[in-house]
Amino acid sequence: MSSFNPIGEKTVTNPSLKNVRWSREQIRTARLAPLVPLLEKRGLQIIACEAGNFILPAYPGLIVKDSYWRWPERNLAGNAIDFHVQVLGLSFHDAMRQITGT
Repeated sequence: MSSFNPIGEKTVTNPSLKNVRWSREQIRTARLAPLVPLLEKRGLQIIACEAGNFILPAYPGLIVKDSYWRWPERNLAGNAIDFHVQVLGLSFHDAMRQITGT
């Protein structure tokens, strides 16, 4: 993809770097995305525990259930987006891309 600047030179643009605006519905859906399949796609080992909880040996003390997680030792908790941002260190946009597959 390319465009022309005002002085006539060709400018190469990268569509993946465009400022993406996520809709409220996309954000709501991403918050509620089940974490276990997303983490398995990333190759993280996940161990089932009691009451539908899962632990991740790579993150001692972190507990995952459905689209929520908590890490009592670090006083952290949140939804699927928060996990990607706070635990995996992704930006909000990268987290949304990972969760939505776009």
